[in-house]
Amino acid sequence: MEKITVPVLEMSCAVCANNVENEVRSIPGVDSATVNFATNTLTVSFDPKKTSLLQIKSAVQAIGYDLVIEENNREKIQEKAEKQHYQSIKKRTIAAWILSIPLMGISMTIMHQNWANWVMLLLTLPILLFCGQSFYINAWKQFRHKSANMDTLVSLSTIIAFLFSLFNTIYPDFWTKRGLEPHVYYEAAGMIIAFVLLGKLMESKAKNNTSSAIKKLMGLQPQTAHLLTTEGEKEVPLNILKPGDLIRVKPGEKVPVDGIVFDGNSYVDESMISGEPIPVEKQSKDKVLAGTINQKGTFSITATQVGTQTILSQIVRMVQEAQGSKAPVQRIADKISSYFVPIVIIIAIITFIVWLFVGGNDFFSYALLSAVSVLVIACPCALGLATPTALMVGIGRGAENHILIKDAFALENLCKVNCIVLDKTGTITQGHPAVTAEIWLQTPDTEMLSVLLSAEQKSEHPLALAMTDFLLKKEIQPISVTSFQSLTGQGITVEYNKNSFWVGSLKMAAEQTTTFPESVKPVLKQWQNDGQSIVCYGKQNRILAIFALSDPIKESSKYAISSLQKKGIEIHLLTGDNRHTANSVALKLGIKNIQADALPSSKEEYIKTLQNKKKFVAMVGDGINDSQALARADVSIAMGKGTDIAMDVAMITLITSDLSLLSKAINLSRRTVRIIRENLFWAFIYNIIGIPIAAGLLYPICGILLNPMWASAAMAFSSVSVVLNSLRLKWIKIN
Repeated sequence: MEKITVPVLEMSCAVCANNVENEVRSIPGVDSATVNFATNTLTVSFDPKKTSLLQIKSAVQAIGYDLVIEENNREKIQEKAEKQHYQSIKKRTIAAWILSIPLMGISMTIMHQNWANWVMLLLTLPILLFCGQSFYINAWKQFRHKSANMDTLVSLSTIIAFLFSLFNTIYPDFWTKRGLEPHVYYEAAGMIIAFVLLGKLMESKAKNNTSSAIKKLMGLQPQTAHLLTTEGEKEVPLNILKPGDLIRVKPGEKVPVDGIVFDGNSYVDESMISGEPIPVEKQSKDKVLAGTINQKGTFSITATQVGTQTILSQIVRMVQEAQGSKAPVQRIADKISSYFVPIVIIIAIITFIVWLFVGGNDFFSYALLSAVSVLVIACPCALGLATPTALMVGIGRGAENHILIKDAFALENLCKVNCIVLDKTGTITQGHPAVTAEIWLQTPDTEMLSVLLSAEQKSEHPLALAMTDFLLKKEIQPISVTSFQSLTGQGITVEYNKNSFWVGSLKMAAEQTTTFPESVKPVLKQWQNDGQSIVCYGKQNRILAIFALSDPIKESSKYAISSLQKKGIEIHLLTGDNRHTANSVALKLGIKNIQADALPSSKEEYIKTLQNKKKFVAMVGDGINDSQALARADVSIAMGKGTDIAMDVAMITLITSDLSLLSKAINLSRRTVRIIRENLFWAFIYNIIGIPIAAGLLYPICGILLNPMWASAAMAFSSVSVVLNSLRLKWIKIN
């Protein structure tokens, strides 16, 4: 199966999105199809052996819409089409209001003049034929395919109002002979178009703001690169680059591709990817990422990942797919939207019949006016926009804060979490051991330190790397040692100047017949109780020094865990480390629930046990070693730094190593879901209250009858209000 996301053009409402979705799903070879009205995109999974993108595009065009399937500059083509669409709406909106204002003025002041109806007719025609032409063209396309959408409602309402007014203008005697006044509603037809266009213009503007986060991410990608060839340096577009190309990066420029530094050095600002504010020094053989910013130096890189394969492109693609996904709560709105237009048309017909039944021909104008108002005020757009706009802003806001959310399901479910299981290494702790304390039993000289460094540099043990880093920071220089020997489970031995030196565990120290001074025994016991690893260093049968090593707890961990506990979330520590280490870490962080010595299978069982206790569980790990537990959890969260993130495993990825992002992610989820619920509530309430009022429910009570003009204004406002409410997420604090 091939999965791809492509832009959809010419959609005007949520019903359009459903029409495209249903049409694509019906194509043989298509496994799944999801259309997001807020992003104007189609995400389709299909079998290339049975169908193609071109066939899918043809099917979509047949029902009045279009797809952008060109591989190169797809986003640019969509952006250009959206700009043209926006300018077209803007032009038609301005024209509609220029004509509607005098139309409205005449209808309210001098409508009884003999010539007034003919002037209003002349003003209304260009509004319908020019400003509103897209509504009628799209409605006709829908009718031909036995479908209906928002354009159908607008078209029916304005055509009915116009034709009734036209008849009364040409044949006023038909009503005057019956003792009735021949009313005209040109201003209703014109103002409906004007208000709907204004609503579309504001909606389009607001929807563009909801995708600002993805535009910022895409803006990190430079457009050209300095390619080094045998003929010299030349500036080329990114799409011609390939792995292995040599590229020069000059001061102040963005790195164009992922690559390895070939020569030169500089400091690179990686904050947009990793979240770390301090520029990182880059030298030969160091990795650099696309979108990061070179500071003052110049260097050349060998491209390793180009185009859509770079880490930045993967992040952009992940955010786009997430913004295009549908939350479970949206299914209700989609289901209603699919039946919405036919139901509204039926209600409008019933409204017309009831008015005539109650009042006879005397109420014909009221019947027509009420039916038109019902058609206009009903708005599937508000329902269709309620969920996707909030999700777009929420997922985009997450990306801006280094929280990558894989899909809408994850964002919606994160707020339900009441139990979080944390892996220790790399999640709570730094993920790599470091020397935390040292005791020298003999004053160290240059020889002792150099031998220790040289011995540890030859070892592959993880603790040896920590020892090496510790000694190199002291600016110790290595020397040549011989007879290196690694003793499994104990340590290593080397020789220097015919003397035997050894580095290893307490067990190895005991086998070297070494005895520890009484003064250090309490310290050793305390180190062990704290869960720290102990490395001993000796010469022959004498001990020279003792080192304590541990995986340091991140500075942000205690605050992050305390913040989660204040939210009423139960925290569990799940680690493969021993009980001493687990207890020590848990005690420092105030965690009461601990499971140590956990294997991958037992981690999964632990998650399952919590779920059996009716807990909604989130698992936070590295996304690889904890894959079984992550797969079992209700919400899976990976920790990492850009290049290390396990995007294919976790529902949510925290790009930086800062655990406090977890609290932000939960706050973001809660805020987003709250706004989705607000949007859906107001969208439903608007239609539930608006349609009966438009039908004339208040007329027998207080004599109020809704003018179609104001009904169209209310309809336009409902869509805009939903989008504006979603945009509040851009400024709400999520700390």
